[in-house]
Amino acid sequence: MTTEAQRVDVAVVGAGIVGLAFAWEAARRGRSVVLFDRTAKPQGASVRNFGMIWPIGQPPGADYRRAIKSRARWLELGAEAGVWAAECGSLHAAYRADEDAVLREFAAAAPALGVACEYLPAADAARRFPAVRPDGLLGALYSPTELAVNPPAAVARLPHFLAESLGVRLRLGVTVAGIEMPRVRTAGGETWHADRVFVCSGTEFETLFPDAFAASGIRRCKLQMMRTGPQPGGWRLGPHLAGGLTLCHYKSFEVCDTLPAVKARVAAEMADYVKYGIHVMASQTDRGEVIIGDSHEYDGDIELFDKPEIDALVLSYLRTMLRLPDWQIAARWHGVYAKHPTKGFVTTEPQPGCVIAVAPGGAGMTLSFGIAEEWWGANE
Repeated sequence: MTTEAQRVDVAVVGAGIVGLAFAWEAARRGRSVVLFDRTAKPQGASVRNFGMIWPIGQPPGADYRRAIKSRARWLELGAEAGVWAAECGSLHAAYRADEDAVLREFAAAAPALGVACEYLPAADAARRFPAVRPDGLLGALYSPTELAVNPPAAVARLPHFLAESLGVRLRLGVTVAGIEMPRVRTAGGETWHADRVFVCSGTEFETLFPDAFAASGIRRCKLQMMRTGPQPGGWRLGPHLAGGLTLCHYKSFEVCDTLPAVKARVAAEMADYVKYGIHVMASQTDRGEVIIGDSHEYDGDIELFDKPEIDALVLSYLRTMLRLPDWQIAARWHGVYAKHPTKGFVTTEPQPGCVIAVAPGGAGMTLSFGIAEEWWGANE
């Protein structure tokens, strides 16, 4: 047990992707940093996702640029930290005329919006990406900017990379019990003195600052996901794959006048998908496993046990657009993350010098590095 206060410039509470981003950015700027997490190995939302770095889903403008900044940081980690970060791109496949209209409209507007993508007629999409089911395919939107990472491996590696390369001090498996600036107290009796503290622990910041959580408007969102085992014969998916439901989920496509027609049809014809907030995507890990999901249930609708009907709906939809050699599911899980109904990210300062930085709304892997860079740039 440490009884004498240890001093650092910056303390970060939470070693998920947001906390890692703020710790990395602080250390890059020459600050001494200590990183806390209550678990010795990552277990939260940052390791329970697709592993998609997904600029194409971010609204054109500031969010898209943040995603591109984050993309560059992931590639840097690939080169310097040995983190797998594959430049796979993404494909939105359209099997209904209204979906195809959205893809065409978005591709036509993309150059002026600063978004890299192209519309592909069905024959071209099927030729270039043979994993896509050609039956009934009308067209597709290809974007080259998306990356694939392996979340459990990446989030486990990054703290140690920060320690090795930048001297970040790791206190993994250590619970922060209280913050009274500039002091940070742990449950084990340690006291740290920090000029700045970042609390990046998702909804768990409620235990440290319950009043701030109550006033934040943040909601809890549960998702269900699955993965196959490694696909046989070295089969590769190619780009991340999404379909028409995804057009309704991500705000990037709200610039399209043709989108309301898709939303109206989905609401009328696919009530169960709307009920569970399902949109269907697939990615692939470096080991060849295909990750499949997902759903979105909020607050009081969240139940302890996962719903088999959600998994069945997701798989049924995915079969209409993906030719997968082995559909056997090897693992199922759920995650719960923090999401604000209107804000893409939440920061608040409950004490001078202590910043709660949470709730990238399911886009933490895509946006966190860019968000942290911008925050430090504005508050250096």
